[in-house]
Amino acid sequence: MAKFSRSEARIRRHARVRKDLAGSAQRPRLSVYRSLNGIYAQIINDETGTTLVSASNIDRGLKADMDGKNKTEQAKLVGKAVAERAKEKGITTVVFDRGGFRYMGRIKALADAAREAGLEF
Repeated sequence: MAKFSRSEARIRRHARVRKDLAGSAQRPRLSVYRSLNGIYAQIINDETGTTLVSASNIDRGLKADMDGKNKTEQAKLVGKAVAERAKEKGITTVVFDRGGFRYMGRIKALADAAREAGLEF
């Protein structure tokens, strides 16, 4: 049996989840990506292939709030920001795509913050 690196294993897990998960105009997909230093969230309409809303810890609008915060607190701010931007565009329900990452830590913090800010998933 072939061994996979951590990144290859994550990509395989993500592909396995994505085959059954797609965002539509009525219920777009909230896609989350986590790197060692950053966390990125996008709300995507897969029917047209367009990103409707995005937020990350390197956003110009959020960069000032990130100083002095740990990665989990930054993820909470990103989740709150993406939910607020989605509500401005009239998006209330989404499909959550954890991107092959385990639902814990920063991914869970972002999801919980987005739910508290009004997104339903």
